[in-house]
Amino acid sequence: MAVNAKKIAVYALAVFALYVIITDPAKAADYVQVGFEGISDAAKAIGDFMTWAANGGKS
Repeated sequence: MAVNAKKIAVYALAVFALYVIITDPAKAADYVQVGFEGISDAAKAIGDFMTWAANGGKS
């Protein structure tokens, strides 16, 4: 039953994404940009943490 719920959720998300892209492409592009900015910020934070850890935890 859980597998079916997961498939339905993925299908609903795909339909919603297509709906947003078709009805308002500019807004969809903004959502993609925000997503990539979030990923970039997260990667930078991980890199900063790893640098801090490699330096022995010293600022």
